[in-house]
Amino acid sequence: MKATTLIARDELRLMARNRVAVIAFTLLVLLTFVAVLSSWSHQREIAELRQRHAAIAEAAFKAQPDRHPHRVVHYGTFIFRPLGPLAAFDPGVDAFTGNSMFLEGHRQNTANFGDVRQSSLLIRFGQLTPAFVLQVVAPLLLIFLGYGVLARETERGTLRVLMLQGASRGQIVRGKLAALGLVALLAGLPAMVGFGLIAGQPGALVLPMLMIALDYLAYLALWVVAILLVSALVRHSRDALLALVAVWAVVAILLPRVAPDVANAAVPLQNRLQTDVAIARDLRQMGDSHNPDDPHFAKYRQSVLDQYGVKTVGELPINYKGLLSIEGERLTSSLFDRYAGESYEAQVLQNRLVEATGVLSPTIAIRALSMAAAGTDFAGHRRFLEQAEAYRYALVQRLKKLQADDVSYADDTARDMEARQRTRVSSRNWQEMPDFTFVAPNGTTLARAALPDLAIVIGWLVLATLLLALATRHLGERR
Repeated sequence: MKATTLIARDELRLMARNRVAVIAFTLLVLLTFVAVLSSWSHQREIAELRQRHAAIAEAAFKAQPDRHPHRVVHYGTFIFRPLGPLAAFDPGVDAFTGNSMFLEGHRQNTANFGDVRQSSLLIRFGQLTPAFVLQVVAPLLLIFLGYGVLARETERGTLRVLMLQGASRGQIVRGKLAALGLVALLAGLPAMVGFGLIAGQPGALVLPMLMIALDYLAYLALWVVAILLVSALVRHSRDALLALVAVWAVVAILLPRVAPDVANAAVPLQNRLQTDVAIARDLRQMGDSHNPDDPHFAKYRQSVLDQYGVKTVGELPINYKGLLSIEGERLTSSLFDRYAGESYEAQVLQNRLVEATGVLSPTIAIRALSMAAAGTDFAGHRRFLEQAEAYRYALVQRLKKLQADDVSYADDTARDMEARQRTRVSSRNWQEMPDFTFVAPNGTTLARAALPDLAIVIGWLVLATLLLALATRHLGERR
C-alpha cells in the first residue's frame, strides 16, 4: 500500500509541474463555475419570466366582461411550463420543445417559443451547463492529463525500474489510478458544488439528486479507468493520446449527434402541417354538427329528445346548442388525443433507439439519465402536454356547460340585439375558473426512470475495470 501511495504522489507531483496541465485544469474549474452561475441565472430569469406571463394571462382571462360563454371558449388563455430545481443543472429538451401553450376550444395546440427558435445558432451546438461540462469537457481534460500515465513509463523504460524496486504491477496501476481519480474528483467538484446549490432550492428531491451525483461519479471513474486501460495497452504516449482523443470524439461528440438522425430516419415523425391536414380530413368524415342531416349528430339529437321526452329541441329544458357544442368538443378532442398519442409513441420509440446506442456511448446514457432524473427529458415535456390538454378540455367543457345551462335556446338562435344581450352570462363564472397547476412527478418516479441508463454506465465501468485488470497482468511485457 505504501508503494501505491508513493506512486500516486509522484504522479500528482509530475502533473503539478506540467504548466499546460495546471492551466487546463484551472480553466476547467473556471469554466465550470461560469457554467453553474450562467445556467442558474438563466433558468431563474426564465422561471420568473414564465411566472410573470402566466399571471398576466390569467388576469386577462378573468378580466373579461359579461359575454356569451362560447366567445370565452374562443378567447382562450396561455399557460406556461414551470421549471424544476434541477433544470438549471441540466435543462434537457426544454430549449427545443417550447414552453408555452395557447388553450382554446376545437383545437389542441402545441408548445411554442422554444429558446432555440429565439436565440442565436450557437445554442444549437450545446448549452454551457454543468451537465455539459461534466459530460464532454471534463473527460477531454482527463485524457490530456492521463494519456501517458502508463505508456510514458513503458516508453522510457522506468516501468521495469519500478518493478525491480519492489513495486508490483497492481500497485503501479492502482497508484496511477488513484492519482488520476483524485484529479477527476477535483475536476468534478465545482460542478457538484454548483449542483448542490442549485438543488438546494425549494422543491428539490433527494432521490433524483443522489441518482445524478452517483451516475456522474461513475461516468468520470469510467473515463479514468479507460484512460489507464489505453495507456497500458500501447507502448508510446503519442499513440495513447491519439487513440483516446479518437474515442472521445466518437463517444462524446459523433454518436450523440448522429444517433437522433438515425432514429428519425428509422421512425419518421409527421410534421405539424401533415398532422393538421390528416386531422381536417378525419373531422370531415366524423360529421358536421352544423348540418342537421348529418347522421351522427342527427342520431345524437334524437337521443337527447328521447332522454327528455320532447319532440323538438326548442322544447328542451336545456340549451341544445350548448349540448351540441359539448358533444362536438368530445369528438374532436378524442381525435386530437389519438393523433397526439401516435406522435408520442413515435417519439418514445425514437428516444428508445437513441438511448439504445448508450451501449456504444456512455455519454448518451448519462445524458439520458441526467435529463430523466432532472425531469427535463421528453417524458417531462409529455407530462406537461398531457396535463395541459386535460386542463384545456375541462375548461372548455365547463364553459360550454354554462351555455347549455344559463343561455336559453331561443335567445341563442335569435338574431335581435336584445337577445344577444340576454345570452351574456356573468363574468364571475370565468373568474371562478381554476388556474392551471402543473403536477410534478415525485422523486421515486424520476429516479426509477433513470435506472436503466445508470445500469449502462455502471456496466461500462465494470467492463473497463475487468479489462484493466487483465491488461495489468501483462503490463511491461515486451510486445
